[in-house]
Amino acid sequence: MFERSFKHAGHLVRVAALFLAGLGVFFGLRAWLVPKSFGLYGHYRAGALDDNRARTVAFAGRETCEACHSDVAEARAGGKHAQIGCEACHGAQARHAEAEDPATARPQRPDARLCQTCHAQNVAKPRGFPQIDSRHADAGTCLTCHKAHRPEDVTGGGHDRRP
Repeated sequence: MFERSFKHAGHLVRVAALFLAGLGVFFGLRAWLVPKSFGLYGHYRAGALDDNRARTVAFAGRETCEACHSDVAEARAGGKHAQIGCEACHGAQARHAEAEDPATARPQRPDARLCQTCHAQNVAKPRGFPQIDSRHADAGTCLTCHKAHRPEDVTGGGHDRRP
């Protein structure tokens, strides 16, 4: 009876051996591929901090922008976008600011869809934060009616205030 109940024991041993071999390959590859510093400061590679510190800074800073673009700084003063850094919308501009001829490294004008990044309707945003329904701009872009640097100043056109 004993021989009969363990008749297929060889199959079980082979499956168990394959499972253990798979685990061995997994842990071996993991030890070889995952850096030693992974997980030291959370679920990422600690060496990434040093890698990021070694990268050159690409942001010019608001003061640098305002030194040349004082007209824009004046237009933004006191407006709803006054506290937002220039590079939040225009991207990193160190190359533009450091160029001998800044026109050669001219920043691209942001697409008006960028407005939706911050102002799309979302119940998680504070009640007083300006939010727009995506249908609001059916007739055109945000810049059709609003000034980019001071959006509360409406430039013209109809204002559809659908809920």
